[in-house]
Amino acid sequence: MRMSKLFVQTLREFPNDAEAISHKLLVRAGYIKKLTSGIYSYLPLMQRVLAKISQIIREEMNAAGAQELLMPFVQPAEIWQKSGRWEVYGRELARFCDRHDNKMCLAPTHEEVITSVVSGTFTSYKQLPINLYQIQTKFRDEIRPRFGLLRGREFIMKDAYSFHTSQESLDEEYENMARAYKRIFERCGLETKMVQSDSGAIGGSVSHEFMVLTSTQTGENDVFYCENCDYSANSNHAVSILLNPQTNGADYGYDKEQKLDTPNVKTIEQLSEFLKVPSSCILKSVLYIADSKPVLVMIRGDKEVEETKLLNALGALEIRPATSDEAYDYLGCEVGYLSFLGVDENKVKIICDKSAQGMKNFVIGANEPHKHIVGYNFTKTPDFVDVSLVKEGELCPCCNKPLKVTRGIEVGNIFQLGTKYSKPMNATYTDENGEEKPFIMGCYGIGVTRTAAAAIERYHDDFGIIWPKEIAPYHVDVVPVNTEDSEQMGVALEIYNKLLNAGIEVVLDDRADRAGVKFKDSELIGFPYRITVGKTIKEGLVEFKCRKTGEVEKMTADEAIEKCKTLLLS
Repeated sequence: MRMSKLFVQTLREFPNDAEAISHKLLVRAGYIKKLTSGIYSYLPLMQRVLAKISQIIREEMNAAGAQELLMPFVQPAEIWQKSGRWEVYGRELARFCDRHDNKMCLAPTHEEVITSVVSGTFTSYKQLPINLYQIQTKFRDEIRPRFGLLRGREFIMKDAYSFHTSQESLDEEYENMARAYKRIFERCGLETKMVQSDSGAIGGSVSHEFMVLTSTQTGENDVFYCENCDYSANSNHAVSILLNPQTNGADYGYDKEQKLDTPNVKTIEQLSEFLKVPSSCILKSVLYIADSKPVLVMIRGDKEVEETKLLNALGALEIRPATSDEAYDYLGCEVGYLSFLGVDENKVKIICDKSAQGMKNFVIGANEPHKHIVGYNFTKTPDFVDVSLVKEGELCPCCNKPLKVTRGIEVGNIFQLGTKYSKPMNATYTDENGEEKPFIMGCYGIGVTRTAAAAIERYHDDFGIIWPKEIAPYHVDVVPVNTEDSEQMGVALEIYNKLLNAGIEVVLDDRADRAGVKFKDSELIGFPYRITVGKTIKEGLVEFKCRKTGEVEKMTADEAIEKCKTLLLS
């Protein structure tokens, strides 16, 4: 491909609305163009990247025994109503009516469709297990689409679904898919970590995510892991053995229950300093609104609420922190002095986090302005629920060693669905005894567009993208410094044609721009290797540069061609 013909326009500045580096670089390097919020056109460079990722996925899924199909993007409401998810899925499900007033939706996922496809087609245990997959566009109407392709509304995804007659068979396929996923991401040039995760709206009892680990500065989610054993989990699923800080107020002189004036002391930090106690001796109260109903969470002062855990504990669809006005309406007090004291549990649900276990003579809000109670003890032991966010340094639940934390981006997930969809949709097979039984199902997803974006989050520098060569749109950029120089242009064309004939994906930058412009574009776009034909051609030499290492070598044109073959074809 000649650069003068390539459909790409690089920009000097990053887009104003971009936050994630992958979003910034994909727009600036001419890979994507925004159509509307969370929806992008994939331009030719991006399409080549996505095609390569898709092909790697396709090859490994086929090798693992799965079969490819393609299901409809538009789905009727009936199958979602049958599964029970029409209302449950929430506002991310884009619903509409067709001209016949039939309720329809745009596919965010395909559990219902695949269940209806297999139901009535595979009717005997002798036809199972089976694993079917597709690579398809999805749409989820995110309330706040952010980070470009990492959290857009429209995206490309590989989703696979397996059907089984036993849990043992599902377990085997689950491990088979986990191995296939590791191979897929390795072939994409990405190091991933398989972590325990929350199943979310997909459902199921067992689930894992494959995370591209980035750093403490980038990434979407915290990933907690143990260096001593294999434990690792997304922050919304991670558990820990809590450390044992001081949680007895008697150690600080508060061994009797009494109400104290705490004027204008609203935060945990202010209260800790005012009373001269550690935050671990304070039981704080946080009010949430879950499915339009108030929920008061009691949690140790040095801990934070993990909202996904809370959502699951409540079985709710949506959750958000309450406003100050709502706190006053439901509890009759301003934020900073709240507690469960005197609260009608028929009107406000109360959740007590497990971090409160063992607390004695602690500090709690008085549900009165500018007042707190010290030396408080539970009059009856509450039901403790884990709704807290794990902290680095807390102990591994498997081996009691300190947990570490890093940042990660989810690129794939696997779920054991069980009979969540087959039972309500009456999708059954006949077993060896002639009895009808619901399919036992598994679900396995990979974000194709997310994988591309995650690669950039992991591999970039101040100059642009550093693609892993396995998924780069083109592998080599041949740059004649002066296209008016017949010798430079002649050698560049010779290199270009020989690389093309060898089956190497190469671009010839034949534009009449300054060399600096070409070099900047080459690094911004992220070509893994660059061959520069400049003044040194008088000495029979070209420059060979590796984008990843920045290393530059001078060699003959033939040596540069052979080096490309060694790096890319062997």
